[in-house]
Amino acid sequence: MNNTPLAERMRPTSLDELIGQEHLSAPTSFLYKAIKSGNVPSLILWGPPGVGKTTIANIIANEIKARFYTLSAISSGVKDIREVIEKARFQMGVVLFIDEIHRFNKSQQDALLGAVEKGVIRLIGATTENPSFEVNAALLSRCQVFTLNPLGKSELEGMLVQALEKDVLLKKKTVELKETEALLRLSGGDGRKLLNLFEIVIEGINEDPCVITNEKVTTIAQQKVALYDKSGEQHYDIISAFIKSIRGSDPNAAVYWLARMIEGGEDVKFIARRLVILASEDIGNANPNALLLATNCFDAVKIIGYPEARIILSQCVTYLASSAKSNASYMAINKAQALVREKGDLSVPLHLRNAPTKLMKDLNYGKEYKYSHDYEGNFVAQEFLPDEIKNLKLYDPGNNARENELRKYLNSKWKGKYGY
Repeated sequence: MNNTPLAERMRPTSLDELIGQEHLSAPTSFLYKAIKSGNVPSLILWGPPGVGKTTIANIIANEIKARFYTLSAISSGVKDIREVIEKARFQMGVVLFIDEIHRFNKSQQDALLGAVEKGVIRLIGATTENPSFEVNAALLSRCQVFTLNPLGKSELEGMLVQALEKDVLLKKKTVELKETEALLRLSGGDGRKLLNLFEIVIEGINEDPCVITNEKVTTIAQQKVALYDKSGEQHYDIISAFIKSIRGSDPNAAVYWLARMIEGGEDVKFIARRLVILASEDIGNANPNALLLATNCFDAVKIIGYPEARIILSQCVTYLASSAKSNASYMAINKAQALVREKGDLSVPLHLRNAPTKLMKDLNYGKEYKYSHDYEGNFVAQEFLPDEIKNLKLYDPGNNARENELRKYLNSKWKGKYGY
């Protein structure tokens, strides 16, 4: 027991002991009722690291008294899946838990289909990525998806208090939890990391009474960070620094943070997906080729994989970081959505409406619409917005070479209507 990490010693064995995820653990919830009835479907647990995905899988297997097998998508392949399925054919009530299931490729996920469909196994997959994108549609249709929420401050502090009250080893010590901010910040909302860091700090202070302060936590964490975080720093801090470096047009910093993620074993698709988002959010029409390159990068790294995918990522990252920047498109859709929420569903002007029936034509649907290609320069001025918001500018081109050309074009057509 002395060698078992605190997070493992404190792992709940029933939904009643689970901190957080009340929408799943409450007696009125679907999952709670399914577990109590023993009629648990195959399911996918989607949420950030350290919020209870593995714990819930263990609880389900324990409550329904099922044989529990676990595989990691990082180290397991089709052969491992087939071995578990073969064993399950001769056993009753088998639960197969696959951690980071989003890292399985299509053939690995397809190997699960038959066994899940026939009920040979109950599959429980855990993922930090949106299963709609990362789990095959055929497998996803055979599973119930449950979303786990990030843990809040009160829940994380509750885990610390619970550990002091219930853990056999910690109860032997006198611990004063004077400050918690550093513990919460360094754990990044990951309950597992929080508890293991907490134990490391207590051992590092080695005083009686043991007083936990932010300063002591920070000092000990800097000395022993590798013990509780194998990637060297927090996952979300690294990706934040990465994105902000590209947005800030610093290819040197961007490629450094890229290397940190690669060396830490980050999923290649996770990195590439965020480059696609950034190409529109932070570059947009200042350089439309950025989105094309980022999309091609995403497709390429899926095919290539590590280690060569690092070269493709580096090319894309340095290009995006060196590109002109604009968030005009991003701001435009934000303004438009806010307007829709404020004004509601405004009526479509009659001349823009479709008129597939005689009645609609009689009601003047589409009557005064002007077909742009019938006019010089493929343009004719007409109103496309509802009357309540006509003349409202939502897209304001950025101050860069390409968008200044767009501004010039729009101004030549609209003659100052939108203030271009």
